[in-house]
Amino acid sequence: MKKVSILVLSIILIAVSCQSVKEYEEDNLGDLDFTVVEDEDVPEILMIKIEEAIETKEPFKFSYSDGEYLYIIIGYGEQETGGYSIQVKDFYKSQDHIVIETELLGPTKEDMVTMSLTYPYIVVKTIDLGMSIRYK
Repeated sequence: MKKVSILVLSIILIAVSCQSVKEYEEDNLGDLDFTVVEDEDVPEILMIKIEEAIETKEPFKFSYSDGEYLYIIIGYGEQETGGYSIQVKDFYKSQDHIVIETELLGPTKEDMVTMSLTYPYIVVKTIDLGMSIRYK
């Protein structure tokens, strides 16, 4: 009896997991084009907000629209050394929002890095679709 209960529970969990994956895949209506913006090309008003966010030393996520373009900003807070980079792993449109997933990549043991505190962040620019953002 105990084995049957475990088997039934396992089948239910597999079915729920498959449904979750299916819903996630159906939610992706297509990748969006984007550009990673260098500091010198970031609008001045946005650079001020980024600097204010960095002062907290905590991770941050926010967006800014100039009416034509949407800027998505993700910061990973204080890091003990330099040598970090940020990779955009996923960026797409769903029915109700824009989805973005990023990853902080740390330096390898072979990398020569600055031995001071750093505050890595990324600014992603895309066409403003008037949609909310879901950060993954």
